[in-house]
Amino acid sequence: MQKEVDYEKLEIRIKEVRLKRGLTQDNLAEMVGCNTSHISNIENNYTKLSLNVLLAIANSLDVSIDYLLSNQYKDTASALDNEILRVLQGCDNSKKEKILKMIELM
Repeated sequence: MQKEVDYEKLEIRIKEVRLKRGLTQDNLAEMVGCNTSHISNIENNYTKLSLNVLLAIANSLDVSIDYLLSNQYKDTASALDNEILRVLQGCDNSKKEKILKMIELM
């Protein structure tokens, strides 16, 4: 059983989400309230991030901490389910209907 956070996996996930959002390290640093080199050090596994910084990053990227850590859980499905539900809550009914059709096709 994993008892410690795998910071490398966490930092990879942070970078993936940042890039999906079209943000630079500088953009994210500004949103988080730290300097760009700190974000770079986090993403390159040179430093471990604090819980406060993790929370600020999650809020800035508009994802849950649960999602950022989801690839470290035994049951990753619940974290993914929660993230899907969070994203769906921000959609109007038209978008939800299109998403449902796409899911049904898959």
